[in-house]
Amino acid sequence: MEVLVSRRSRVSGSRAALALAVGAALTAPLAFTAPVAAATGQYTVTALKFTVRAGDRTCTIDADLYRPAGVDRRNTAPAVLATNGFGGSKSDGSTDAIGKAFAARGYVGLVYSGLGFGASGCLISLDDPRVDGVAASRLVDFLAGTRAADDGTKADYVTRDGRDDPRVGMIGGSYGGAIQLATAAVDHRVDALVPLITWNDLSYSLDPNNAAGAHDVPGAFKWQWTNAFYLIGEHQPVTAPNLDPSHINSLACLHFVSNACATMRTLNTGSYPADKMGPLRSYADSVSPLSYLGKVEAPTLLVQGQADSLFNLNEATATYKTLKEQGTPTKMIWQSWGHSGGRTDPASGELNLSQGNLETSYVGRRILAWFDRYLQHRKGVDTGPSLAYYRDWIADPNSTYATASRLPALSRKLYLSGDGKLVDNRRKVVPGSREYRNALVPTSHSESPLAGAVGLPDPAPYDTEGTYLGWTSAPLTRSVDVVGAPKVTLKVTSPETELVQNSGDAADKLVLFAKLYDIAPDGTKTLVHRLVAPVRVPDVTKTFTLSLPGIVHRYEAGHRFQFVVAASDDAYFGNKGVKPVTITSAPGHTGVLELPVIGD
Repeated sequence: MEVLVSRRSRVSGSRAALALAVGAALTAPLAFTAPVAAATGQYTVTALKFTVRAGDRTCTIDADLYRPAGVDRRNTAPAVLATNGFGGSKSDGSTDAIGKAFAARGYVGLVYSGLGFGASGCLISLDDPRVDGVAASRLVDFLAGTRAADDGTKADYVTRDGRDDPRVGMIGGSYGGAIQLATAAVDHRVDALVPLITWNDLSYSLDPNNAAGAHDVPGAFKWQWTNAFYLIGEHQPVTAPNLDPSHINSLACLHFVSNACATMRTLNTGSYPADKMGPLRSYADSVSPLSYLGKVEAPTLLVQGQADSLFNLNEATATYKTLKEQGTPTKMIWQSWGHSGGRTDPASGELNLSQGNLETSYVGRRILAWFDRYLQHRKGVDTGPSLAYYRDWIADPNSTYATASRLPALSRKLYLSGDGKLVDNRRKVVPGSREYRNALVPTSHSESPLAGAVGLPDPAPYDTEGTYLGWTSAPLTRSVDVVGAPKVTLKVTSPETELVQNSGDAADKLVLFAKLYDIAPDGTKTLVHRLVAPVRVPDVTKTFTLSLPGIVHRYEAGHRFQFVVAASDDAYFGNKGVKPVTITSAPGHTGVLELPVIGD
């Protein structure tokens, strides 16, 4: 599966059944391409091989070189480097389209299959800067003209800013997004980045804990997404039968590096043994941009999807804040599509890399301007506002994006009343306590991330009575636009959890799932992009703060907010044992929901 276009899914049955279904549906044989050059009216395409040392292994990289007509040593051009999403290759629709699109616009393109995918060798190492980043840096050497491909081909026609310094940008999505940050961290010759729908913290992506300041407390394992990716990766030696067997790890861990397999096995146990989580968390951090963004100097245009339960807007926002604070030129776009959302293609007028619609989409024009500024060195080019976001309630495709000079602030507070109401003033809070309890099986549903890929429907989100609590506002007197990540301050009581939460196994801590519904006048409930915030509460004796996933959503006049705390969600591992929860409200001490509302 090339993970760059939007997917939504629902798979019934056991976790094993999900893995088998996904493996059968998403994995297809990948064939090698003969090293020949294909000519078009605008550029030539030449298949190349590179043998590079990356980490502790020697790897073969399979690539295609796109050379625009008329580009030579006298008439040089900047280069664009790109690789595939997870499970894809240089030949999948959106990856080879990058080479074509930018070569047609005068850029030298070098598109390659990432390590462990397609006809490229070595193990899957999760965009590790020490491995994948170093391998990509060797390709930058090629673009600098300081090394040749295995057949002797040299690229001596790429614009340089110094003797060994080619002018090169990178673009790509998901797995092809994080590699850009990893490469820029180890090679400062990279001049511009455009990472789409990628991660900041892999621990948060796959085992999220939305409690503030709880990085060292594991979250709720996102078992469906993670097992699907794991199976796709482990299938690579089977679906690429010509793969050099020296690039297989072991029978217990076919195609990932050992640390990735160990992390996967630990997460699937549902426990977090203290003697194992230390090194495994350190490994997850090492392949996460959060650990090396301090080394990234290349101007970065972040593009993240609103419809994305894998890598949500909070991840791009964390990267954006870090880069901005350290002075790296950075801007961010929240586009409509991501890894989920119920569509197989972007909305009309949105960027679609497989179609190469750069000039005709807002995001595409921003990307072209970014490369014009930092690769063509056209200093007068306007690279756009600091933040832009897609509004799905705007019908005109030419006006769907709004812009801002900074991230929206939390501007509106609502309070959790003891009678189940969400009120706009503390004085309106009615004292009271309400309880829910979890069952031994999940009783709430947000989404099943890969059902669409195997042709199965995904039921609407639901919660089962008695296993959640909800607080509902009065009907809105006017429309309200929420743009960003809401924040909640909450205090819960759970005596059963209090007895075991310091056992040494983080799985004994309380897990809950927070979410924000839009309730229409007819009672129809919408969970925006099916996004939820899993929380493993660090300490149930203390008040805690959590962040909901970022959204861009208009709550129309007459609609109501509903904030929900649920005991479970079937896309995640939940509580160990039954842990009843009580939430108490009083005017001077109650839960608070803060919303980033535009126009407040």
